[in-house]
Amino acid sequence: MSKIANMIDHTALKADTSKEIVTTLCNEAKEYQFASVCVNPTWVKYAFEQLADSDVKVCTVIGFPLGANTPETKAFETTNAIENGATEVDMVINIGALKDKDDELVKRDIEAVVNAASNKALTKVIIETSLLTEEEKVRACELAVQAGADYVKTSTGFSTGGATVEDITLMRKTVGPTIGVKASGGVRDTKGADALIAAGATRIGASSGVAIVKGEVSNSDY
Repeated sequence: MSKIANMIDHTALKADTSKEIVTTLCNEAKEYQFASVCVNPTWVKYAFEQLADSDVKVCTVIGFPLGANTPETKAFETTNAIENGATEVDMVINIGALKDKDDELVKRDIEAVVNAASNKALTKVIIETSLLTEEEKVRACELAVQAGADYVKTSTGFSTGGATVEDITLMRKTVGPTIGVKASGGVRDTKGADALIAAGATRIGASSGVAIVKGEVSNSDY
């Protein structure tokens, strides 16, 4: 089994994701021993049921993909997802607030999810690097650490760009050695995944998990 498999969140987040797709996702995750499946909240309970006989976790997304929900809404989403079986939640920050330098709101937004997930689920903070300046990336990572998040994550995969080695290097430097760093968006093959891991990523989010572990190249856009 590929050493990289247990670092992959096997992902299906598109709007047209069907039960058949989620079933296949879960079966592949069990076969290749991926870290988790990452699905939209509507599929959490079903994925949890499908994975009950395995060690694969259920990850979901909060405030996705824009991050423009209120902290209270994100907290409710988190609680609901955990009740349905999620043990990892990937939340999108309030990107507009970060650009307005409203760090208090950004931190409160992250804390709402961290507190709702406390002792029940890992919290990963999506900062959407493709929309940020270097200074904003650093500030977003610092706020995530201050808010008690377990991971920082590059991208939703639904914006203008995905994970880059340069962003992973910057994020790892900013958060230090103890916080997780997740690379997501555009990771399609083993070579790309290996480069991101070498730069400091400890988790890979991709719909191309099978191709990555088999040494193939996927044409997936997430």
